[in-house]
Amino acid sequence: MKKVAILQSNYIPWKGYFDLINMVDEFIFYDEVQYTKNDWRNRNKIKTSQGIQWLTIPVRQESLEQKIKDSKITDKKWNIKHWRAISQNYTKTKYFKEYKDIFEELYLGCSEEYLSQINYKFIIAINEILGIDTKLSWSSDYELIGGQTERLINLCKQTDATHYLSGPAAKDYFDEELARTENIQVEWMDYSGYKEYEQLHLPFEHGVCILDLIFNQGDRAKEFMKSFDKS
Repeated sequence: MKKVAILQSNYIPWKGYFDLINMVDEFIFYDEVQYTKNDWRNRNKIKTSQGIQWLTIPVRQESLEQKIKDSKITDKKWNIKHWRAISQNYTKTKYFKEYKDIFEELYLGCSEEYLSQINYKFIIAINEILGIDTKLSWSSDYELIGGQTERLINLCKQTDATHYLSGPAAKDYFDEELARTENIQVEWMDYSGYKEYEQLHLPFEHGVCILDLIFNQGDRAKEFMKSFDKS
């Protein structure tokens, strides 16, 4: 059995994204598809004493057909601004000092021009912190054939996958019957039922970036995720 997930790269994603990565044998970044504005590709949320704050990487969109992998940043100082916001709002968390050097180097040393590569760099580092060793690949490593569902199924077939794990939003368009005819078993990720953890500011918010969990819980972060063996 081989299980695969196929999803667009996101900027410092929330814990559910990393659970999805950790629950499969191969995770494929699907950045050959259209870049969408005001989405998770280039932004995410942190907690502050005043509430939720969005961190957004400025991206140039030259056409509606522009692919995620071709999307370039427009402000070379975005990383300085984001690190300042993160360090200011998380400096009092229990584990900020433990991970400060890792993320300071990630941010201030980031010179990539393309959004996909920035997202990839951060996801790699966070996987290492969490102990996730899933194989990561790109949709461009394979041949993309057919329409929306066909492309995903063909990616599964090219990777010799027997199971396809998808986020629930894809239920609106994914043709499960077509997957069955190709002997691909489809599973849907369940993002409900996450435990709350101690955050610096109330009220509690699940849908913030993974850095919130890491800075607040450190090595215990896995205890508040679904994909790690709790035994």
